[in-house]
Amino acid sequence: MHPSKASYADRCPVRDVLDRIGDRWSLLVLTELKLGTLRFSALRRAIDDISQRMLAQTLRHLEHDGLISRTVHATIPPQVEYALTPLGVSLLDPVDALVAWATTHHDAIRQARASQPAES
Repeated sequence: MHPSKASYADRCPVRDVLDRIGDRWSLLVLTELKLGTLRFSALRRAIDDISQRMLAQTLRHLEHDGLISRTVHATIPPQVEYALTPLGVSLLDPVDALVAWATTHHDAIRQARASQPAES
C-alpha cells in the first residue's frame, strides 16, 4: 500500500503501541524488569503462568520495539539477560499509573462483572 493511502488504523500511534503493550504479557514483563536486569529463567519464575514459548515471543516483540535490551553472555550454556532500555524506562510512569488504578479498582470491577449475566 502506498504510504499516502495508509488507513488511519495503520498510522494511529495509539493503536500501534497499545497492540503491543496491551497484550496479556508485555506489561507483566516490563514491570518485572523494572526491578533490574533479569535472566530468562528468572522472568519465567516471576511470571509463573506464562509458557516458555510465549515469554520468548513477548521478549522478542519488546526487544523489536526498543523497550528492552537482550544481552547474551558467552558461557556454556549461554546466559541471556534482559533489561529495560531508556525507552522502556520512559514507559514505566504510565504503566505504574495503570497498575495503581487497577489495584485500587479491582474489587469494584470484579463486583460489576459478578452482577452481570454471563456472556454467551
